[in-house]
Amino acid sequence: MTSTPATANRGGTAPTSDSRRGAAKPVLDGRRPPGESVLVYLFTLIPTFALLAAAPLAWGWALGWTDIGLAVGFYLLSAFGVTVGFHRHFTHRAFKANRGLRNGLAIAGSMALQGDVITWVADHRRHHAFSDKEGDPHSPWLFGTTPVALAKGFFHAHLGWMFGKDRTNAARFTPDLLADRDIARISRLFPLFTVISLLAPALIGGLISMSFWGAVTSFFWAGLVRVGVLHHVTWSINSICHMIGERPFAAQGKATNFWPLAILSLGESWHNLHHADPTCARHGVQPGQIDLPAGLIRVFEKLGWTRDVRWPTPARLAKLAASS
Repeated sequence: MTSTPATANRGGTAPTSDSRRGAAKPVLDGRRPPGESVLVYLFTLIPTFALLAAAPLAWGWALGWTDIGLAVGFYLLSAFGVTVGFHRHFTHRAFKANRGLRNGLAIAGSMALQGDVITWVADHRRHHAFSDKEGDPHSPWLFGTTPVALAKGFFHAHLGWMFGKDRTNAARFTPDLLADRDIARISRLFPLFTVISLLAPALIGGLISMSFWGAVTSFFWAGLVRVGVLHHVTWSINSICHMIGERPFAAQGKATNFWPLAILSLGESWHNLHHADPTCARHGVQPGQIDLPAGLIRVFEKLGWTRDVRWPTPARLAKLAASS
């Protein structure tokens, strides 16, 4: 992302049109209903509070190997659902997938509790359409460059933007997904996948331990804490990876590579290349840059479940590096 930081959008509103897209439809689609806003607060803040409580509880008595195993397993399932599914496949169409894999990725991403697939993709496509400019839903540069403005921008990009009431217009940004009957149905079933994501670890943990207490601890660690960790890792891509790090490639906006997040984000923190070449299936393209989603896409490709994968080419990377 190399554009000038936006300072005009201090009220957090988006422009109503984008001349590059012909202004066929408005950027925003009304306001979020009060009941939906309450749910956003609950499913944003409760996992965060659980994450804050995790350290003292782990120090004492409430963490076992079953909890750890389930937390890691459900973390990988939901994280790959977001990185491979919501992000690289549905948002940027970095590869085509068969129907079974496509639906499976939509369900797995829904289990991250970051919103339904259509809403997530609409917000992210809007982010790329207005990267770090007026209209970007979660840029940290929307309030200026003073220390106070950047602190406000960091909070907005990391967490605060989700509490806004404006809704991105899915008819403008995701007409392809709205027209896909399978994906539209999965999107409507997001509440069901939320329940499954939280209660499946409890059920499995209870059955393994044959105890109610085993179900409670698995719900806490592999449900709430796992969701809280993944939330903050994902949000850090919006905040930290637009403020701190390296920019080896020419990219729209201020996206950076931030290596400390590489493992937990599974490779999403190689964010500079992603904004330089959004449809690329691999984000970590330099030596030593771990990119597990790209590896998984490669496996799917060899199995014949994906096709037309947009892998990076040396010529393309050299051109982007030379322009930076």
